[in-house]
Amino acid sequence: MAHLPSRRRLALAVPVVLSLTASLGFLPTAASAAPVTAPATQSATAGTLAYVVNTKVDHRTIESVKKAIAAADGTVVATYAKIGVIVVHSANPDFGAQIRAVRGVQSAGATRTAPLSLAGTTDEGAAKLISAAEAAKTASASAAAGASEPLEADQWDLRAIGADKAAEINPGSKKVTVAVIDTGVDDTHPDLAPNFSAAQSANCVGGVADTAEGAWRPYTADDYHGTHVAGEIAAARNGIGVAGVAPGVKVSSIKVSDPKDGLFYPENVVCAFVFAADHGVEITNNSYYVDPWLYNCMDDPDQKAIVDAVNRAQLYAQKKGTLNVASAGNSNHDLDSDAIVDSSSPDDSTPVTRTIDPHECFDVPTQLPGVVTVSATGVKGTKSYYSTYGLGAVDVAAPGGDRYQIPETPSANGRILSTMPNNAYGFLQGTSMASPHVAGVAALLKSTHPWASPAALQVLLKAQADNPGCPAEPYDGNGDGVVDATCEGGKRVNGFFGFGVVNALRAVK
Repeated sequence: MAHLPSRRRLALAVPVVLSLTASLGFLPTAASAAPVTAPATQSATAGTLAYVVNTKVDHRTIESVKKAIAAADGTVVATYAKIGVIVVHSANPDFGAQIRAVRGVQSAGATRTAPLSLAGTTDEGAAKLISAAEAAKTASASAAAGASEPLEADQWDLRAIGADKAAEINPGSKKVTVAVIDTGVDDTHPDLAPNFSAAQSANCVGGVADTAEGAWRPYTADDYHGTHVAGEIAAARNGIGVAGVAPGVKVSSIKVSDPKDGLFYPENVVCAFVFAADHGVEITNNSYYVDPWLYNCMDDPDQKAIVDAVNRAQLYAQKKGTLNVASAGNSNHDLDSDAIVDSSSPDDSTPVTRTIDPHECFDVPTQLPGVVTVSATGVKGTKSYYSTYGLGAVDVAAPGGDRYQIPETPSANGRILSTMPNNAYGFLQGTSMASPHVAGVAALLKSTHPWASPAALQVLLKAQADNPGCPAEPYDGNGDGVVDATCEGGKRVNGFFGFGVVNALRAVK
């Protein structure tokens, strides 16, 4: 999908894919095409926008607001009565202002700045493949090291947090599920199929959950992001390719990426959090920011309504026992600074450069209360050059990859290796890759402490983390001689690592 490499939360850099062929003996024969689902065509007239209308949580108010929505030329798409969120489509240019004046409406606003259009897909082009000989070299090194997976020698990230040793003690419980809220997951991948939970998977695009068989899969092989994330969390230790941080837990897919532009609109994410909560998911991974605004400012009625709607949904999930983990972002922004220049929003139409205060304008869902915010590190254990940070904003850190930090592995690739559609494997980097490492460790903690609440799991994540402290020298992430970020705080908690880098081995002990 064309926009993926440029998104500030999603993975950075075009993937290098390892396609392990049957001739190497690593994978069974697979179909040549990635599993796809037909995009849900949206029938919308020109000028139609999507809205979230947030009301008091009582039946009488919700029904009264629905009547007002119809009177204002709005069409109700979905109603989440338990949290008082109504998803609406309307071509009335004054719909937002009219509905905000209705009694019982607490906030309401458009979830995008460009009208809805007919669904379509975009192609990024073929992924860059490496030769079977290169894959065999990694497999040889893995075997020599006694690793159970053919490509594990390239998984420096597992060793960095003790996940390889943790798997020998407790790989995680099948009673724990991590939902990947993302671009869809290829559940036919042999490293994912053993741990995939179809019963806890859906397509939430449009704000309504579709649980039809395969609806949760990526549209095309270019929508690889969710599949990569899923493998980092729970790729099985089955002697086929790679291993996840928690190779014994279940993983599910809740697809929220729009089929036309690949963006993650608020109504889709609201649906995802509620679906996860209502289907017994213990942990969600959120490696994205809610479009179209990188930061949602509370003095703007549309952006305030987005924050309100998504926050209601994720708080509902927390109350139902779900821990939500999210990536901090790839903009190298300081979320504790006085001002940040945002030149990327809105990303569904024409961006306008603006200066925002991250204490009043929020990156959603990562800055919402109770969400575990994750920064990224490289193989040297330092902050990844792209990772957003901030004292009091970042909770913990985890390996996300860094092309400037080179590991002593067969591929010498500083990014993160994981599963890709079409039974392939590839390297990506980003806080998108850090967040699933934390979700995996949280799944191990939940497996070890099955009665732990989301708040207790977060306390354990922080208590067991290893904090290297702020760097002694000025931080120059890309080595160009320019200071790129300033770390504030001490050894216990600081802006680069929060409470520290999570530790999988401690989670199972």
